[in-house]
Amino acid sequence: MHIPDGMLPLEICIAGYAGTAALTWLCIKKANSSSEDTARVVSRASVMAAAFFVVSWIHIPLPPVSVHPVLAGLMGILLGWVSFPAILVGLFFQAAMFGHGGFTTLGVNALSMGGAALLSWGMYRLLRRQGERNILLSGFVAGFAGVSFAVIAVGSVLILTIPAYINTEAEVSAVLAMAVAHLPLALAEGVFTALVARFLLRVKPDMLL
Repeated sequence: MHIPDGMLPLEICIAGYAGTAALTWLCIKKANSSSEDTARVVSRASVMAAAFFVVSWIHIPLPPVSVHPVLAGLMGILLGWVSFPAILVGLFFQAAMFGHGGFTTLGVNALSMGGAALLSWGMYRLLRRQGERNILLSGFVAGFAGVSFAVIAVGSVLILTIPAYINTEAEVSAVLAMAVAHLPLALAEGVFTALVARFLLRVKPDMLL
């Protein structure tokens, strides 16, 4: 789901970095203003960033593409505002250590996946306000939305920036195929996130934001 180097125009890459810088600053500011212990937040973010980094190695063939877990929804409900910087760090090391994604597209990829984590967290919080019993529903929605939002963001950027010399119809078909292939992953992450959320609610509810 990462956009590699060379796929996007320079101005889009620059805009991606600008947006990522602004959102990272906002997230850190919001996190610093919270009452949660800073050392605890940093340690949790480090663990989740490492998990995000590692799961990208797991490639699941779903023709015509292969997919890998994203964990954006889970990172959202566990890290809140810090999920965006944590995903940014994970994306940087993915690009640096095994060329997954790219450096020119790092900002756009961060906005796609980190933004998905923040949106998933927002949906989770909205559903949790309706009552404590709907932890499974809110967790599922967060996990499902984390993958879905990221796919929509990446697909939209790719379609809107198709160069004139490329067959637009073929490119759009490829992007749509990629999106459809991620649907089973979105469902699986929804179930996984829901089960993790229910488990944490029972044993360590303070981890859920």
